[in-house]
Amino acid sequence: MTILHPIGTSGCGCDRRDTAKALLSVDDALALIRDRTTAVTGTELLATDNALGRILADPVTALLPTPPFDNSAMDGYAVATSALTGQGPWDVPVAARIPAGQTAAPLSGLQASRIFTGAPIPVGADAVVMQEDVQRTGCTIRIDHRPNPGLNIRRAGSEMAAGALVLQKGRRLGTREIAVCAAAGAAQVRVRRPLRVALLVTGDEIRQAGADRSAAQIWDVNTPMLRAALMRPNIDLVAIETGLDSRDGLFLQIAELAEIADLLITTGGISVGEEDHVKPALTAKGADIIFSGVAIKPGKPISFGQVRGALWLGLPGNPLSAFITWHLFGEALVKRLTGEIGHGVARRHVVISQDITRNPGRCEVRPAYCTGFDPHGREVVSFEPETHSSRVAGLSMASGLIYLPADADILPAGALVEFQPFCPN
Repeated sequence: MTILHPIGTSGCGCDRRDTAKALLSVDDALALIRDRTTAVTGTELLATDNALGRILADPVTALLPTPPFDNSAMDGYAVATSALTGQGPWDVPVAARIPAGQTAAPLSGLQASRIFTGAPIPVGADAVVMQEDVQRTGCTIRIDHRPNPGLNIRRAGSEMAAGALVLQKGRRLGTREIAVCAAAGAAQVRVRRPLRVALLVTGDEIRQAGADRSAAQIWDVNTPMLRAALMRPNIDLVAIETGLDSRDGLFLQIAELAEIADLLITTGGISVGEEDHVKPALTAKGADIIFSGVAIKPGKPISFGQVRGALWLGLPGNPLSAFITWHLFGEALVKRLTGEIGHGVARRHVVISQDITRNPGRCEVRPAYCTGFDPHGREVVSFEPETHSSRVAGLSMASGLIYLPADADILPAGALVEFQPFCPN
């Protein structure tokens, strides 16, 4: 079996400040996101059937007991065990037939009712003998063994008592939660309004995938990648724009997008080069830069702040860096802003399939995929020998991310590392 350990704080070593004194650790950056964000206000009432993917604003309680009445757990015969006197076998006349959705007269004395799964138990009966355990001849059944009271009966309220809390507020409504709501009798649920998100992808060199491009241009990966990440029921993607690589142009775009969004996401333009205009444009708008730079590889320039009424998440421009930092920081930010409870998919320990030699100093995060189990039952992951912040071809094989400790320069095959599976949208 896979070795699982609860992981309280990051085991990747990125919480060690002495590895990169000028940069925040991953955990410290996540703590700042947590401390500086609250869930958006505003709710709406939706039919439960239309609430998939939304976040509950109010808890869900059971309208009535579930099941609402004692019913049969299988096809068989309802009997009164007290009427089976003496030693068996017993020949019992069949007095009624009870399909699901119908009721029947009470049993009287030594009688049986033919009953089907989900049908209400008739008054007087206290057990259901499955049809395979009886012999029927005409209108009589023979029971060889005395059934115990309560056999094959689902009692009223045994799943949910009336008024019982079945879902807490903050739960995202997936297929399982929708099933719970329906079982509780909740025809409608109150959910938080969708999070308004604007996406601004910078870079004069990018062109739409498949379009003509010059020798100095590249196809745009970040826009379709992040749009796909943001296409979910609890997010309203209010704008997707390509940024202008000029300070004045970005100034106007950022001002307009900050007015209509709860969260502004940018890619690129957050390093310190002469052509990196996003942070200067934000500063000109009076933005509060909460952090800029995290001790992580790839994705060191990741930044977070607030501009006017919108929060801002600045992702690096290189696609793999943007993907990894979105997975680590963007998903956490969206959960906070939408009020979603829970910690997503938990990290677990795995072993690496090959040696790793790297430069220490920052926590390194690599896409990886599970390949099976070692002789000790531990899960094994594999990965590309090197990480390049601009390369995404290997992402289609990856099932999650491994965390390499900041202070480790050599990790032998078989070493334990942390693995975080990708969260479903």
